[in-house]
Amino acid sequence: MCPSLCRNSRNRKEQKDLVRDSRVLSYMGMVTGVLNEPAGLFELDRQLELCLAYQQFPGIRQVIRPGVSLELQDVHLLQSLGGGTTRPVLAPCFRGAVLLRAFSRLKPEIQPSHQTQGASLYKQLLWERQLALPLYLWTVKALMELAHKLCPHVLRHRQFLQHSSPGNPSLALQLLAPNLDVLAPPCSPSWNPQKVILGEPHHCPLQKYTRLQTPCSFPALATVVKEGERRAWDAFDPQALLPLPEASHLTSCQLNQHLSWSWLRLLPSAFQPPQVLLGVLVASSHKGFLQLRDQSGSLPCLLLDKDSRPFSDPQFIGVVVRVERFQLIIERNVKSSYPSWKELSITSYIQKQKARVYVQFFLADALILPVPRFSSPLSTSLTSPRTKPTLPEDLHIAQSRLFFLSHKEALMKRNVPLSPAGSSEMPKLPLSFLVSGSWLGGTQRKEGTAWRPSEPKGDNSKDQKVLLLFVGSSVRWFEFLHPGQVYRLVAPGPATPLLFEEDDPSCMSQRPLELAGCTSCLTVQDDWILELESSQDIPDVPSVNKAETSLSDLFSSNCSDSLVSFSAEILSRTLCEPLSASLQMKPGNAQVARECVKLTVALEIADCQFPPHLDIYINGPHLPPPLGLLPGARVYFSQLEKKISRSHNIYCCFRSSTYVQVLSFPPEATISVSLPHIYLAELLRSDQTPFQATASCHIVCVFSLQLRWVCSHCTSLCVQGRCTLQGSTCPSKTSVSQASLRLLVEDGTAEAVVTCRNHHVATALGLRPSEWTSLLEFVRGPGRIALQFLGTGAHLEPSAKMNDSLALFLRTLCSSISVLRPIVLSFELEKKPSNIIPVDPPRLQRFQCGELPFLTHVNPKLRLSCLSIQETEHTSFREASAFSH
Repeated sequence: MCPSLCRNSRNRKEQKDLVRDSRVLSYMGMVTGVLNEPAGLFELDRQLELCLAYQQFPGIRQVIRPGVSLELQDVHLLQSLGGGTTRPVLAPCFRGAVLLRAFSRLKPEIQPSHQTQGASLYKQLLWERQLALPLYLWTVKALMELAHKLCPHVLRHRQFLQHSSPGNPSLALQLLAPNLDVLAPPCSPSWNPQKVILGEPHHCPLQKYTRLQTPCSFPALATVVKEGERRAWDAFDPQALLPLPEASHLTSCQLNQHLSWSWLRLLPSAFQPPQVLLGVLVASSHKGFLQLRDQSGSLPCLLLDKDSRPFSDPQFIGVVVRVERFQLIIERNVKSSYPSWKELSITSYIQKQKARVYVQFFLADALILPVPRFSSPLSTSLTSPRTKPTLPEDLHIAQSRLFFLSHKEALMKRNVPLSPAGSSEMPKLPLSFLVSGSWLGGTQRKEGTAWRPSEPKGDNSKDQKVLLLFVGSSVRWFEFLHPGQVYRLVAPGPATPLLFEEDDPSCMSQRPLELAGCTSCLTVQDDWILELESSQDIPDVPSVNKAETSLSDLFSSNCSDSLVSFSAEILSRTLCEPLSASLQMKPGNAQVARECVKLTVALEIADCQFPPHLDIYINGPHLPPPLGLLPGARVYFSQLEKKISRSHNIYCCFRSSTYVQVLSFPPEATISVSLPHIYLAELLRSDQTPFQATASCHIVCVFSLQLRWVCSHCTSLCVQGRCTLQGSTCPSKTSVSQASLRLLVEDGTAEAVVTCRNHHVATALGLRPSEWTSLLEFVRGPGRIALQFLGTGAHLEPSAKMNDSLALFLRTLCSSISVLRPIVLSFELEKKPSNIIPVDPPRLQRFQCGELPFLTHVNPKLRLSCLSIQETEHTSFREASAFSH
C-alpha cells in the first residue's frame, strides 16, 4: 500500500477516535454560582457546569440563582471538552427537562448591569453557526475576555455585545469572526428543534463532540508585558550569551559590557494557546510612539505599511486593532559586576536589570475595526485628543493649511522654552522634534464638512518654506509624519487672523541658520489636528527623492559635506563607552559612566556583491534608541553626521537632524549565510572584495607569540596571580589569560599575515583544550612570555628567559609540522572597508636566482584577523595516522 494512503487512513482513524459520545442521564443538585446568565452558564454543587443555551427557554434562567435546587432529566454529560473548560458539563437539549424542586433561601444578589448583557448575541452565534458545546463555551469565554479589555472605556457592555444585523455588525462578532469562520462557518439550514424532540433515533447537537484545542486567547496587554518580561529574564543566561572559549579571556569590563544589552523575540507560536493581541491604537503624547491600549495598560508598537512604507495616516488613531502575526520584542538592559567568566552562574553580580517590551507587526497582518459612533464618553481616556467629544457648535468650525513635508528631525529632548500655560512640573527639557517643508496655498476655513478655497496670499510667487516645532502633547504626531507626504494642519475653533503666519520666538531660536530660507516658524499647539492628504489631488506638489549618499562620497576623506544618508541592514548592536568623555560629573562629585549604543551595519549598495560595513553611534539625548533598531532589521538613516577617527576610520553619529525609518523587521527564522570561499589574491583587488571570507591555505611560519595574565579589573600584568599595579591597591584578585599569535599563510596566489587571539591561538598551535590549559598555567608564574621568531631561531624578551624549558617548548612547537600545516582559515580584513588610508602600491623587489638577479613588483602582504581555523581532511588523516603509529 502507498505510504501516503496509509498515512491518510491513519489520520482518518485518529480523527474518528477523537469523536466522543455524551452520556444521557438524570441529575439532581443545587445551583452554587452564576457563571454567565445571558449565555446560560451556571455552577452545580461546585463541581459541575450547567449549560442551558441549547434549550430555548430564556425565562427559566432569570429564576435560577445560587441556592435553587434543580432536577435535570435526560440531560447530556460531556467531559474533557478542552478549550479552557476543565470541569464536566451538563447540558439539556430540547428533549431534556429542567425542573425546579426548591427555591433559594439566600438573599438575591443584584448583578451588575454588564453581566446581564449579550443574550441575543450568544443565541445568534449558537444557532446561526451551529456551535458544538466545546466551541460555544470557548466563544463565551473569549467574548468575556474581549469585554474586559474594551468595556466600558471604548464601548458599553450593551453596545459591545449587541445583536449583529447586516447593516449594524457587532464589534464583538467582527473580532471573533477570523476564528469562527474557520471553526464554524455560518450554516444553512439551522437546527430543527422539532426533529430533535420527536425524531427517532434521537439526534441532537450534544450527542457527539470532539475535544477542542483552544484556538487562541486574548490576554490583557499588561499580562502580555509581564509575561514577556518573565520569559526574557528566564531565558537570560550569561553563559549562553558568552560561550566559554570567548568569555574566559575577557576582562571584567569587557565581560559586563557584552552582557549589558541583549534581546529576545517571541512569536505567537511561543505561547500556548496562541495569543492574539487586541487593543485600541493610540499615540502617546509623552513618548511619541504608537501604543495598543486596553483597560489593563498599554503596549508600545511599531507598524509598517505594505512595501516597507512607513505608517503615516492619523485616521487610524482610536481604531480597534486585532493582530495574530506579530513579533513581541523584549530588550534587556543589565548592569552587572562580574569579576570574570568563572562567576557567570552567580546571579548576585547582577546589580540592575530593566526590560523594554514592544510589539512590531505589518498593517496588512492586522484586522482594523472602527469603533462605533455610539461610544462611551469614558473613551477619552483611551484615545487621542482628536477623538475627544467636542461641543456641537464647534464641530464644523476650524481653519487649516496644507503643507508638504520635506524632512523630519529626531525626537529628542531640546532646550525649548515652555509656553506660559505650561505646568511648572514639566521637565526643563521636554521631548520635541522639528519638521521642515513648504506651505501649499493659504489658510482654508471649514464650511460645514468641506473646506473653502484657500485665502489669497500677498506674494504667491514666494517659496513658502516653513519650520514646524512639535513640543508637549503634540509629539503624539511623530510616528505619522514622514518626508514626501502632504498633511493638513487643522486648528479647531473660531477663525484667528494670521494664525499660521505668525513666527514663534521659541521656534526661531532653534535654527537661526536653517531659517534663512523659511518664511515662517511655527509651534504646533496641543489641540491642533493632523490629517493625511492625497498628493494626487493637489497641484504643484514638490517631489522628494530618498537621498542616498554614494559609496565614493561616503568613504572619501572629504568632510566638507558631513551629513550622509543610506539604507543598511543592522548586523550587531552593543553598548559601549561614549566617544567623548566616558565620565560625567554630577552634583556631589559623583562620577557616573555614560553609555552609548553602537550599531554595525552592512550598507545596501546597488550592484555590490560584498556590502561594506560601517559603525553608527547613538549617544546623548538620542537614548534610548528608537524602536526597531535590532540586528537583522533594514533601516534607512537620513542625515547622519560623518566623522573620521584618529585611525582614519569612517563612522557616523546621530545628531538632532537625523531621521530614521525602519524598512523591514528582522526575519523570523535565523538564516545562516556561509562565508564566501576565495583565493587570497582576490583580496588584492580594490573593488568588490569581501570583508569576511574563507580560504584554504598553508601556515608558512610563525612571526610572534605572546601569552600573558592580566588583572580582570585594571588589565595590569599579574605575576604569580597578583596584580602588579603600582601606586594603588587594586580591589580585584582575579586574573584572566590573553594570547596573541602572528603567522604567515599562503595559498599559492598570495601571502597574508594573520593575527590570532585568545582561544584561536590554541587552535592555530594544534593544542587540545587540556594542553592549552596546562600551557597557560605554566605562564601564570612569570605572568608573561613573548617570542619573536627571526629566521630559524626565536628571540625571547627578558621576562621569558627565566623559564628556558617553556621557551624551548614553544620554539619547538611553532616550528613543527603540528603548526606549519594546511588549514581552512575564516578571516576578516584588519583594514576595515571604512578605513580611508590608501593601500600601499606594489614595490619593486630584487630576487636572486642562482647567479641571475630578478626585479619584480611585489604586492604588500595582506593583513587578516582570524575568525576560526578548521583542519583540512588531509591534515586530519595525517594526524590520525601519526597517532596510530
